[in-house]
Amino acid sequence: MNDSGAVLPWLVVRQDDNGNRYRVGRYATKDEAQQTADRLDDREHKQLYSVERVGQTTTH
Repeated sequence: MNDSGAVLPWLVVRQDDNGNRYRVGRYATKDEAQQTADRLDDREHKQLYSVERVGQTTTH
């Protein structure tokens, strides 16, 4: 595997209270990534978790 995004094109990204963004993991399918993000969202301390495709640009 390499970091080009060809094999694991879906990311789960966490954004903290200060707007800093961190990659949590990479996944083969959007469904896998969404399940992980949903599981993390269910925790007590709320952070923003999002699912993005590698190379996708976001504006926050």
